[in-house]
Amino acid sequence: MNLKWLEWARRIQALSQAGLTFSKDPFDIERYEELREISADIIATYTELEFEQIQNIFLQESGYPTPKVDVRGVVFQNGEILLVKERNDEKWALPGGFCEVGLSPLENAIKEVEEESGFQVKAVRPLALLDMNIHAHTPQLHHYYKLFIQCEIVGGEATIGMETNDVQFFSKAHLPELSTGRNTMSQIKSMFAFAEDPFKEMMID
Repeated sequence: MNLKWLEWARRIQALSQAGLTFSKDPFDIERYEELREISADIIATYTELEFEQIQNIFLQESGYPTPKVDVRGVVFQNGEILLVKERNDEKWALPGGFCEVGLSPLENAIKEVEEESGFQVKAVRPLALLDMNIHAHTPQLHHYYKLFIQCEIVGGEATIGMETNDVQFFSKAHLPELSTGRNTMSQIKSMFAFAEDPFKEMMID
């Protein structure tokens, strides 16, 4: 699927947001606001989202635009990987979510794993820093970096969370249907290499 239109729309929105952040001239501000509307119009034309819905999302953004960071906790047990079933699409993902302000990457990973799976963990090492634009993720409005952090279980037990309705471990050969907005099949399979080789170098795009 050719998603060049989404790349253009995101770039136009980013330029608009940067311009609105730094511009003082009222005529420039008006032009950047129009660019934001053009970006929303492009996305509304090619998706099922309403123009007003997209505009509201863009209006919540402020400051110089940068990629958002999504952290994923990678937990192994007996050669299998921990996945949680997402309530909103009934598909599986590594526990994780947006990095929260005030928490370090490792603290974010620990928090997300416990909230979504019930397991208390300690963070061991970063495994990968990947650009969603380079991988087969479900198309999204924003640009994300995906940070994968290996964690080890130190307590707790499998418990569903507010955003999850199942918690299981899976082998590499029997992975379930994945929530590709969060992680892809190739990404999950590549994580197993770190379980097999504790000295494997971090992956980065």
